[in-house]
Amino acid sequence: MRPPGFRNFLLLASSLLFAGLSAVPQSFSPPSLRSWSGAACRLSRAESERRCRAPGQPPGGALCHGRGRCDCGVCICHVTEPGTYFGPLCECHEWVCETYDGSTCAGTCHCGRCKCDNSDGNGLVYGKFCECDDRECIDDETEEICGGHGKCYCGNCYCEAGWHGDKCEFQCDITPWESKRGCASPDGKICSNRGTCVCGECSCHDVDPTGDWGDIHGDTCECDERDCRPVYDRYSDDFCSGHGQCNCGRCDCKAGWYGKKCEHPRSCPLSAEESLKKCQGSSNLPCSGRGKCECGKCTCYPPGDRRVYGKMCECDDRRCEDLDGVVCGGHGACSCGRCVCERGWFGKLCQHPRKCNMTEEQSKSLCESADGILCSGKGSCHCGKCICSAEEWYISGEFCDCDDRDCDKHDGLICTGNGICSCGNCECWDGWNGNACEIWLGTEYP
Repeated sequence: MRPPGFRNFLLLASSLLFAGLSAVPQSFSPPSLRSWSGAACRLSRAESERRCRAPGQPPGGALCHGRGRCDCGVCICHVTEPGTYFGPLCECHEWVCETYDGSTCAGTCHCGRCKCDNSDGNGLVYGKFCECDDRECIDDETEEICGGHGKCYCGNCYCEAGWHGDKCEFQCDITPWESKRGCASPDGKICSNRGTCVCGECSCHDVDPTGDWGDIHGDTCECDERDCRPVYDRYSDDFCSGHGQCNCGRCDCKAGWYGKKCEHPRSCPLSAEESLKKCQGSSNLPCSGRGKCECGKCTCYPPGDRRVYGKMCECDDRRCEDLDGVVCGGHGACSCGRCVCERGWFGKLCQHPRKCNMTEEQSKSLCESADGILCSGKGSCHCGKCICSAEEWYISGEFCDCDDRDCDKHDGLICTGNGICSCGNCECWDGWNGNACEIWLGTEYP
């Protein structure tokens, strides 16, 4: 006969396994570091919270991913409709997966991540969203990937020398050595690393859609006109900062100007590197990406707009405005691009009142999207308005149904810092245009 303690051990192990693999209802109490039911926790509060916090989260960070409560170092996950949170730290949400090309995961969504369908075990379907399908590279006749004459990456064939075609099915009538020699640029690189060599001829990238020369041209793609522009815009003719002429990607500066893009007047005692270093400060971009650098000093733009200021143009009070131009929702003051809310209000733009006169049912009814999900499963509801998850900075929209990563970037900045990302599209501020608000249309170019 087994001792009673052995039976208790089996029950304890079963409970722990169940807690890790399935949703944990509020009424369920998993084993914890307590001597007996109702006894005080043997862990300190700090240690208990540490065990309930995701790795890498600082003290004070969300416990149980904000989806449950911490009971003596063990997460008790919330059970919500229509989805269920589960996992040791409530990190899994079965029905939430990021989207790609308008659809949720080309495979199977599990714990917020895509599992690709590779039932045959060949691993040809992969990617964060299972968006890459190397089966597209299989030649119908030979049934080999890229006809056996190339490598496949994300459904596209990259052919070996001497072969070309969508699936590397065509062979050149010249030897690979002759093909390579015909595509070699003056510096010895194949098509200057800006094009593709096809049977001894270079096909340059980024061809102008109008049919004229593109930004990259030349027999071996050796000319790159983008190198002459201070701010790249394929439809702009602002070469060499307006102080020189572009010849095959190199600026010939006018008298009195120098620099790779003729951006420095000769009277400046600083070198180009010294000037940029003075303008950069702690930012990754000169003048925080909101101005031009001249001899180590920043001139913020748009010209004359006092909302952009600071030694490095680090303050941008336009960020305190909503799409209608209201500053901090009318309930706060803007300080260097951040809203300081009045008492009784909170939010990035002070748009949420702390007190609410609605019932919980009334509030939730206003937060449900068309599919009936509360705040698209990516936020919480407060007084009839969705507050999107702070952990996922890119989630926005009335029902947290927008992804700001869909907005165009320029110089690494969403909407180039010259507009507001509104549900995947850039809403540019006055004087700016372009998909990423990268084109200045004012009278004076910044």
